[in-house]
Amino acid sequence: MTVRDAVSAPDADGRPRRTTRRFPLFTRDTARPEGGGRAAPGDAPAPARQWPILTVLAAVGLGLLLTALDVFRAGTILIGAALIAGAVMRWILPSVGMLAVRSRFTDMVTYGVLGVVIVLLALMAQPDPVLVIPFLDDTLHFTVR
Repeated sequence: MTVRDAVSAPDADGRPRRTTRRFPLFTRDTARPEGGGRAAPGDAPAPARQWPILTVLAAVGLGLLLTALDVFRAGTILIGAALIAGAVMRWILPSVGMLAVRSRFTDMVTYGVLGVVIVLLALMAQPDPVLVIPFLDDTLHFTVR
C-alpha cells in the first residue's frame, strides 16, 4: 500500500489510515511553526540556541527596568523597538527558535503592529508629547463630552 497524500498517512502497520480529504474532528497533535527550529546548531549550549528570543526578552526587560526607574518614554520606546526587532528577525532569519510562535506572516504582523503601537503611544504620552496628532485630540473631546 502506498501513501496517496498527507491525509492518508500510514498507521503503525504501514496501511493508509484514511482515504478522505476531510480533516479529523479531533486533532491529536500540533504542527511546529515554520521557523520553529533551533536558531543555532544542536551542539551549542541551550541559551545560544535561542538567541533571538533572548535578545528580544533582554531588551524588553531593560525597557521595563527603565520604566520602573521613572524613564518612562525611553523605556517604552525600547520595549516597542524590541518587538519591532523581533518582527525583523522573524522576517530575515530562516530559523529563530522559540521566537516563532505562529506562521511567519502572523508573527511578523503581530510583533510589528504591537511594536509600532507601543512606540507611537510612548511618543504621544503626556506631559510634553513628542508626537501630536490633532484629530486624535478632537476625537477624544468629541467622545468624552
